[in-house]
Parts: sequence; C-alpha cells; structure tokens
Amino acid sequence: MRQHKLALCKEHYLEWIPEQTARFIKKYEMFAHDEKILVAVSGGKDSLSLWHILIKLGYQADGLYLGLGIDEGINYSHESQRLTEEFAASHNLKLHIVDIEKEYGQPIPVIAERSHRGHGKPCAVCGLAKRHEMNRIARDLGYDVLATGHNLDDEAAVLFGNTLNWSSEYLLRQGPVLPGTAGLARKVKPLCRFYEREMTAYAIMSGIEYIYEECPFADGSQSIFYKESLNQLETARPGAKLIFYLNFLEAKKSGKLFLEKNVELANLHPCPRCGQPTSTPDQCSFCRMIEKTQSETG
Repeated sequence: MRQHKLALCKEHYLEWIPEQTARFIKKYEMFAHDEKILVAVSGGKDSLSLWHILIKLGYQADGLYLGLGIDEGINYSHESQRLTEEFAASHNLKLHIVDIEKEYGQPIPVIAERSHRGHGKPCAVCGLAKRHEMNRIARDLGYDVLATGHNLDDEAAVLFGNTLNWSSEYLLRQGPVLPGTAGLARKVKPLCRFYEREMTAYAIMSGIEYIYEECPFADGSQSIFYKESLNQLETARPGAKLIFYLNFLEAKKSGKLFLEKNVELANLHPCPRCGQPTSTPDQCSFCRMIEKTQSETG
C-alpha cells in the first residue's frame, strides 16, 4: 500500500482493517457499543465487509437490503439479494429486506421512466428512493445509527464533483458523520478512509462472496468519470485521494471553508404523507414522485 508506505501479510492485513475501522469510529465519534446500528447492504464488497467488520468488533449491527428491481440483462437485483441473504444466514445475522416494487407497486426503472426524473435514467430516482427507505426503516424500527459502506474512492469522487460544481450545501454536509435530527437517524461512513482496492482485498481475504458486476445503469455516470480522473492522479501521486479528502475534513473542522459564512442549511419539517423530514414546502420529493407515477398508472 504505497499511500501508507506499508506492506502486510494476509494475517496482519485482516487484523489491520478492523483495527483501523475501530480507530475511525472513535476518532469521528460515530457510535458506541450500546447503540443499535443498521447497516445498508447491497451485496457489494464494501457493505458486506463493513457488516463483517462491525460484527467482528462486537457491535449490535443488523442489515437492510433494498430490492430495487434492477434486473437489466444480468439479474442484478436478484443476484445481489441472493448474496446478501447467504452472507446473513452464514453469519447468523438479522437482515431486513424491503422490496420497492411490493411497497410502491413499481420497480425503480419503471418509477424513473414514469416520473421523468433524471431524464428517465434510474440513478437519480434510485438515490432518492434508497435515502428515503433507509431513513424510514431506521426510524420505524428504532435504530440509532445508519451505516453505509462508502469508501475513500466514493467520498473523494463526491467531493471532487461538489467542488467542481461548487455545491456549497452539499460540501457542508459531506463528512464521515451526518448528525441525526428529529425523524432521521445519524448516518455514518466507517470505511470512508479506506481505498476501494483495500476493501476489495479485505473481502477476498475474508472469503466474502459479493456481486462483482456494477449496476447496469452506472455505465457513463459522472461518479465513474470522477473516479477515473482521480485514479489517474493517484497513479502519479500515491496518496493523493486520501490527502484531498482528509485536508477537506480538516479545513471544514477548523472553519477554513469560507463558504460556511454564506450558506444556510435548509429548515426541515415533517412530510404530511410519510412523516420524514423534508425541506420542500409540502410533500417530500420521494412522496411527490411516487404520487405522480401512481396517478399515471391509475
């Protein structure tokens, strides 16, 4: 690992990753051992590895899988659910499964097409639906914390995009911890300082079977373009992604982000339909989207 000036054998690597995760949890004050944690699992290497690590560290962590109905060509949702269920069963873990089509009458690709959100491409709809459902389940089932498997490559790509577009409000909200508010569980990203390559190695060495294929709708997405651009920089300057992300967090913590003086975060109020906090004047964006698609089919 050139970025860390470190080389480890398999045995010590499988000790190092959980040790570092525990250090990040403590450093960013993510959660305590007596709190209930809901891990959003997708069947991918990062989320399954995160769940595996938290259990190894002795935390109370259950899983949440969202069935999105994305089965274009490779039965993506079907395969990712199968792998998630097998992982939970093999480790005797509790897994909550929410099927979007059963809950709302339509899978994500159809909702995207009928709502015309994101020009018919499911990515924007998928992100909105996942955020809504993760928040809903965490709230309804009484979890203190919602943990996601975002790694350093994910976080650096988001930061790169938000910086290029100077998305001030998103920059202010980005970080390892998003504090909870009334109706919203605290959101944490314990893997935010690990490179994607490091998490891939951990999953393989731990014998975790995960879905290798990317979502079929991810091809050509901006996030992948940002990741590829940062990978070129990383190749020339090992550690560049980590420095970029950590320096941002330090500048934010020390108040050196001058945009803080000029940006106000939106005030939230309960959505009259689902009860989740929203900044929109009436119903939240998710409920408006579902209402629109249901009216078109009705």
